[in-house]
Amino acid sequence: MNTSVTARTTRTDARRVAKGSAGEGAARAGLTARGVIYLLVGVLALQIAFGDGKRQADRGGALAELADKPFGAALLWALGIGLGGMALWRLSEALFGSVGPDGRKAGKRLLSAVRCAFYTFVAYSVLSFAAGSGGGGSSDEQSKDVTARLLEVPAGQWFAGVVGAGIAVAGVWIAARALLRKYRDKLRLGQMSPRTRRLVDVTGMGGGVARGAVFAVAGGFAVRAAVDYEPDKAKGLDDTLRSFADTPLGPWLLVCVAAGLVLFGLFSFAMARWRRV
Repeated sequence: MNTSVTARTTRTDARRVAKGSAGEGAARAGLTARGVIYLLVGVLALQIAFGDGKRQADRGGALAELADKPFGAALLWALGIGLGGMALWRLSEALFGSVGPDGRKAGKRLLSAVRCAFYTFVAYSVLSFAAGSGGGGSSDEQSKDVTARLLEVPAGQWFAGVVGAGIAVAGVWIAARALLRKYRDKLRLGQMSPRTRRLVDVTGMGGGVARGAVFAVAGGFAVRAAVDYEPDKAKGLDDTLRSFADTPLGPWLLVCVAAGLVLFGLFSFAMARWRRV
């Protein structure tokens, strides 16, 4: 009996710490770091749209851009640590549940676990780049390499196709939730003025739709690579963004998507300020 009580007490204490000031700080640092990356990628994509892009519009390009700024090394370390905070926050959600009435459901916890794994990888790549040991590789090459490896395993063509379809569906889901303003459920709207709420809606809807469009198109390319059994047809973030300029609308569609990614970066800053954690 005492052992059971002690275990419950330990879990309660761990949950309290995860949801306390330390957990909240990690979440807000992570959201801020995410905002910086999306903001930089959006700016790089805008430069490409206007014919002045010297770097790839992906995480590697964003890190290289940041490294060239004053105190760039310190900024990179801060960014990596912030993303590490994001991973820890998602881990706490996977273990103890997130905010909201259904935050402790298995589906929500699984999604948090997936996000934890993703941000752990991103944080590691940023910290590796800051330490001078790589981590800023091309997203396009990474996508092709991953697709090629998937195609080599048994039933890999089907698996790669399912993964690509999942990414595409996730993109549509992200865009739809943004249009429906589902993000409002997690914001402390009472602390915002009416004008601030309108501005947050502009960044949340515009940024979410652009982010969802990028996911959907990237997933479509992954499905095509699987169907054709040609890993080189898979595209990372940079090539996916550049593909928007190859449409009949030309570079103006890329301008819209790039501006949307900038908006999502600003929306992440708003989330860091007003999200319920």
